[in-house]
Amino acid sequence: MTSTLFTLPPLLTVLLVSLIAAPLQASDTQNKSDTLEIRTIDILPYGIKSTGKTRGIYYDLANQLAAEAGYPARNYVAPYARIIFELKSGQTDMSILFKYPELQDHVIYIAPLAPLKTVVIALKGTDIDSISSLQGKTLGYLRGAKFSDAIDQDKRIKKLETLDFLQAVKMLMFKRVDAIIGPMDPIISAAMELGEDQHLFGQPLTVAERTPWVQVSKKSLDRISAERLTEAFGTLDDRDIIRQIRQRYLGTSD
Repeated sequence: MTSTLFTLPPLLTVLLVSLIAAPLQASDTQNKSDTLEIRTIDILPYGIKSTGKTRGIYYDLANQLAAEAGYPARNYVAPYARIIFELKSGQTDMSILFKYPELQDHVIYIAPLAPLKTVVIALKGTDIDSISSLQGKTLGYLRGAKFSDAIDQDKRIKKLETLDFLQAVKMLMFKRVDAIIGPMDPIISAAMELGEDQHLFGQPLTVAERTPWVQVSKKSLDRISAERLTEAFGTLDDRDIIRQIRQRYLGTSD
């Protein structure tokens, strides 16, 4: 007895399977393209990598911002240099950083946070009263960061690169550097991690006041809406979420 089962021609079978699978593949691709790739600077108290949990002011804020804008997100803590490279290439969609000249043609600025004072500070008993007083001295300087054009361009000030502010404060405590430079928040946070506080330091010299910005790579604008992120930031600000996140880590809204 011959079989009466109906068999589709091979070519028609392939076409039918392709049509069935296509919507699922398109949906999967769409989900991936909607994911917001975030990189947070690896600096206390903004991005903190600890056992079992990543956290920090900018880390939490970026996650809240993505959620409010309706984007699934992947957020990793990374060093300055890598974040700047990836914003240029489009591997990273969003970060919270100061404005840097090398990024101005590669990102758009979504919203500013409260300005931060950049200081040069030494151990208690040594007050820094001018940039010129640093000439001939060694300054701990975070690798990949840019804090002061005047200091950067002064070749008479020696710079010793540090991986993070914990290392910078340790080097200051062991007198391997004469002073360190950076925003006050991470310097104080690093001291607290080492069992110290602001009383470890002398009177700081404020060398700049800079504003951190939420910024998005221009190469991401075909899939990430700057308008949605701007509106979401305004909503978080109106609900006092930004101040609350900062207070969670610093105990102050200043």
